[in-house]
Amino acid sequence: MMEKTAKIYVAGHHGLVGSAIWNNLQQKGYTNLVGRSHRELDLLDGQAVKKFFDEEQPEYVILAAAHVGGIMANSLYRADFIYQNLQIQQNVIGESFRHGVKKLLFLGSTCIYPRDAQQPMKEEVLLTSPLEYTNEPYAIAKIAGLKMCESFNLQYGTNYIAVMPTNLYGPNDNFHLENSHVLPAMIRKIHLGKCLHEGDWEAVRKDMDLRPVEGVSGAQTNEEILSVLKKYGITEQEVILWGTGKPLREFLWSEEMADASVYVMEHVDFKDTYTEGARDIRNCHINIGTGKEITIGRLAELIVAEVGYRGKLSFDATKPDGTMRKLTDVSKLHALGWHHRIDIEEGVHKMYQWYLGCDTLSSVSSHR
Repeated sequence: MMEKTAKIYVAGHHGLVGSAIWNNLQQKGYTNLVGRSHRELDLLDGQAVKKFFDEEQPEYVILAAAHVGGIMANSLYRADFIYQNLQIQQNVIGESFRHGVKKLLFLGSTCIYPRDAQQPMKEEVLLTSPLEYTNEPYAIAKIAGLKMCESFNLQYGTNYIAVMPTNLYGPNDNFHLENSHVLPAMIRKIHLGKCLHEGDWEAVRKDMDLRPVEGVSGAQTNEEILSVLKKYGITEQEVILWGTGKPLREFLWSEEMADASVYVMEHVDFKDTYTEGARDIRNCHINIGTGKEITIGRLAELIVAEVGYRGKLSFDATKPDGTMRKLTDVSKLHALGWHHRIDIEEGVHKMYQWYLGCDTLSSVSSHR
C-alpha cells in the first residue's frame, strides 16, 4: 500500500490521463505529488531525466507521458512515434530502476494487439499476428515498454505494472483537428458544423481562437476560416467524417482510467498479474476498458443529438477506417476488483459540457 505522504512522480501530468491521475491521487489524500511540464523537463533528454531523479528521488512513478495522435498523425510521423516513445520509456523506466523506485505504473495502449486479433482481445493475444499498419511504430514502442517492465520484474524483482487502456476521452482532451483522437475530433467538428450551420460566427471565432487550425484563428476573415475548416470536412451545410462509420470502438472516460490506475497502484502487484507456476511468464499487462463497444456511426449520432446539430452528416469512405473492431477483454481487470461506471451516452454529455467550458463536472467517485 502506498503511504499518503510517499513521493509520487506523475510523468505527463498535464495530459489527458496524467492530469486525471494527478487529480484522483489528490482526492484520495496523497500529498506529495511531483510533476514537471514538458518545458521544465524534456523526457527525451536522458541527462535531464537522470538529474530530475537524482534531485527528487521519487518512491513511486506513474508513466503517463507519451507522444500520441490519431490515424493521420500516426501515418505521417512514423519515426517520431517510435523514436520519441522508446526514448521516454527508456529514460523514465531506466532511471526508476537506478533510483530504486518501489513501484512503477506504465501506461500503454490497446493498439499493441494484432490487427486481426480475436475479439474481445485478451492479454494473451499480444504478438500472435501482425499489427495494424497505420499505428505500427507507436504499438511497437508500447510493446517494448511493457516488455521492459516485465523483464525488469523477472530479472531484478521490481514491481512495475503495465496497463493498456482502450480509447480514452475526457477533460483536458486534445481537440486539435490535425492530430486529435476520433471522439474529441468528432465533437469539435460537429460543434463547429452546428455554429456554421446556424451562422453563429461569434462562437466559431471563439473556438478558433482557443484552438487555431493550421495557424488560422478567429482573427482571420470568414473566407479564410471556411477554407481551412473545409479541408477537415466542415462546411456551412455539412460535416464529413473519415471512413465508413462502421468500425466498432470502445471508449473509457479518462477520469475512470485514472481511478483504475490508482487502484492498480494501491492494490495490484506484479505477482497478481500472471498465473503462479506458469512455465513462461508473459502477458502480465492489464487491459483497462469497459468491455462495451459502439460503431463510429452510432457515436456520431449520439454527438449530433448532444450538440443539437441540424445540418447534414456524412462519411467519406475513401478515407481509412483503421481497425474494424478493437474491443478489450476486461475479465482480468474485473478479477482484480475494478469496474467502470460511466457509459458512452453519459460520457458524451459530460465531454461536450466540458468542451463548452462547463466546470460543473463532478469527478468520478472512487471505486470501493
